[in-house]
Amino acid sequence: MQKALRGRVLTFDSPETYRYWPDGAIVIEGGLIISVGEASALPPGLPTEHFPGKLLLPGLIDAHIHYPQTGVIASYGTQLLDWLNRYTFPAEQSLRDPAIAAGIARFFLDELLRNGTTTAAVYCTVHPESAEAFFTESARRNTRMIAGKVLMDRNAPPGLIDTAETGRAESQALIESWHGKGRQLYAITPRFALTSTEAQLEAAGELVKQNPTCYVQTHLSENHAEIAAVRALFPQASSYTDVYDRYGLLTDRTLLGHCIHLDQAEIETLAARRAVTVFCPTSNLFLGSGLFDMARLRAGGVRLGVATDVGGGTSYSMLRTAAEGYKVLQLRGQTWPACAAFHAITRGNAAALHLQDRIGSLAPGFEADIIVLDAGATPAMAHRLARVENLEEELFLLLTLGDDRCVTATYVAGGRVVL
Repeated sequence: MQKALRGRVLTFDSPETYRYWPDGAIVIEGGLIISVGEASALPPGLPTEHFPGKLLLPGLIDAHIHYPQTGVIASYGTQLLDWLNRYTFPAEQSLRDPAIAAGIARFFLDELLRNGTTTAAVYCTVHPESAEAFFTESARRNTRMIAGKVLMDRNAPPGLIDTAETGRAESQALIESWHGKGRQLYAITPRFALTSTEAQLEAAGELVKQNPTCYVQTHLSENHAEIAAVRALFPQASSYTDVYDRYGLLTDRTLLGHCIHLDQAEIETLAARRAVTVFCPTSNLFLGSGLFDMARLRAGGVRLGVATDVGGGTSYSMLRTAAEGYKVLQLRGQTWPACAAFHAITRGNAAALHLQDRIGSLAPGFEADIIVLDAGATPAMAHRLARVENLEEELFLLLTLGDDRCVTATYVAGGRVVL
């Protein structure tokens, strides 16, 4: 049965261009968008949910986030490697219990949807039970998610260690169970070079060869101490990037969190492999890791994504994330207009995930993941909104002051989410 959503409809075609209907309507049927256009063209009697004055946008997309870390977000006072050992690894050990993993998955997906995020690239733990719990909950909600069991066979507590062979076998079993089933997609997930032996990275590369439509997600060049440790573990490699390249882990479906401290040769390799560097501004600021250089990566022809990186990141909101990204780039002497930022967290991230033909835009044939935003959701925002003169200023207001309170409604495959 068809229905329509009516309001101010906005979708982004490029970092500089968008389509906007001040009184628009999105017609939905069977989880897909049937048409987008003027509300005046709606047929009489079509069931319609009307959001006067509100903005209807594609659901937001997060390119890098850790669902087991919901309980350690906002943990005080360390940088990356100590933060992992002090907070993250202890928290992740509990997800061997399927019931605990299921409860955290429910909370995590509630938070994403409450913040208007309808798709994410998600790290589970080393335990296959954590991935099963996540995919089961995502499938129940019919959300389009990418996730994977972490591969980690050294430099972690015993309760978080697998082996090259068990990690490969468990990942392959999860791929067969979940990749491409409904709206679920799989990412082969070596945590980072420090926690995988050469044998495990080789096994991960074999998984990539055997499953070319799967993603790869890992971390790269987040922290100076991390980079030095990788250099000591892999003296034969010319760089941190080269470690992954040697094992066939850099493809056009590879998502590399952080990528702050790269040399020119690494940038050239990433551009040649068409891998995606993922900007995680709240995490990079919180852990003191450094300032992402978007202009340099763009100039080098490297593909880009944007992400929260919860729990090193400090907000589930892609609006808050983009706001901090704007500030990071200001410190770099770079600009990030609101249109470019909104494009990045919708169609841009969809393209980074090779899903630009399914999500990230409002157009016929696309999956009906849609959010409704209110730029006057708080007294401070309403006060500023009264002085806004055009759509670009309103978007910058949402970008700068917005958070979950701005999300009036979230739709997943055409169904309104009830939390």
